Amino acid sequence: MPFPKQVRLVEVGARDGLQNEPNPVATETKLELIDRLGAAGVNYIEAASFVSPKWVPQMGDAREVMTGIQRREGITYAALTPNLKGLEGALETGVQEVAVFGAASESFTKKNINCTIAESLERFAPVIEKARDAGIPVRGYVSTVLGCPYEGDIAPEKVAEVSKTLFEMGCYEISLGDTIGVGTPLKAKRMLEVVSRDIPIDKLAAHFHDTYGQALANLYAVLEEGISIIDSSVAGLGGCPYAKGASGNVASEDVVYLLHGLGIQTGIDLQKLAETGHWITQSIQRPNRSKVGTALMTK
Repeated sequence: MPFPKQVRLVEVGARDGLQNEPNPVATETKLELIDRLGAAGVNYIEAASFVSPKWVPQMGDAREVMTGIQRREGITYAALTPNLKGLEGALETGVQEVAVFGAASESFTKKNINCTIAESLERFAPVIEKARDAGIPVRGYVSTVLGCPYEGDIAPEKVAEVSKTLFEMGCYEISLGDTIGVGTPLKAKRMLEVVSRDIPIDKLAAHFHDTYGQALANLYAVLEEGISIIDSSVAGLGGCPYAKGASGNVASEDVVYLLHGLGIQTGIDLQKLAETGHWITQSIQRPNRSKVGTALMTK
């Protein structure tokens, strides 16, 4: 299959990238990050997460962030809403799109949210229903699609089952997450082959972490299969809490460099994106995990 002509980048740095930061990140800094990403041509930004500040203190200012955004034409500003309370809070801020979060591993789901996969999906039903009644599209995440910190390998059939359930419940798009970054290209292809029997390939996104340095290779592998939506995080922000000291999300700059090198359009200005990655890592005193960003900034 030929590569897609265009890829939509879903930028998760402001949410997934910052949520595990141990030191508070100022609301103003988050808003400037979102604005800079928009100025660089990113047209889908996951900006906040409406979760309990008790569990994720870094996202305690979700309302301030969503209402403080200087919205740009043509950009979707989305939020994670794992339950009805979160959704209600997000709707009050004029959110354009929301996301719910499942997993393909029973152990991961139990340890993470203290229930079974089936129970977790049941909890999402009223959230999806209410969002759709409000005319808000819902994206579905599936974690641990290429491996679990507790169970090891995950059967592609299990990933397909959870993905299909979320899709049938009303999620318009399913993001397949290699949460601990253990996947390899062949594994990624095999998983996608099974999942895409139930869900059209243009409704699937790749959300690959770079813990073992395989994310770009895995993305290349799924691009070959027709994936045209990729989740990434500017400067590779976001560690992986289940692999100590490991890097987390694949860096947006590295993904854009790869895509542009393949002749795939993104609508993103790579130089501006690299400058944004440099700025945010300096602001929160974190290493820049983007190879491309670091190279461009030292030219």
